[in-house]
Amino acid sequence: MAKQVNDRIDVRISTEQKELFRRASVISGFKNLTEFIVHCVSKESKALLMEESQMLKNEEDKRIFFNALLNPPSPNARLKQARLNHLKVKGEQENEDLQTEHFSQKE
Repeated sequence: MAKQVNDRIDVRISTEQKELFRRASVISGFKNLTEFIVHCVSKESKALLMEESQMLKNEEDKRIFFNALLNPPSPNARLKQARLNHLKVKGEQENEDLQTEHFSQKE
């Protein structure tokens, strides 16, 4: 159940905007325009905050990130081994695909 509050926000909008919002609230099944506006603003606010939380937080984070992009570190032994493993698996898969294709052409 929604908590009853007494805070207010006063917003000036055009008659066209109000009618647009009113029509949207009716077809969305909201009891009134206020409920619709609060719902939409809350939903958009949560989405914006979620998006912001997934981005770089501050200037230091941005500096570190872009420095890593512009000056990537040399690959270490584990990364080099992972690349070799990937190439091996990829080569085996390509060989298997060629055999399957060759077999299919004979039929």
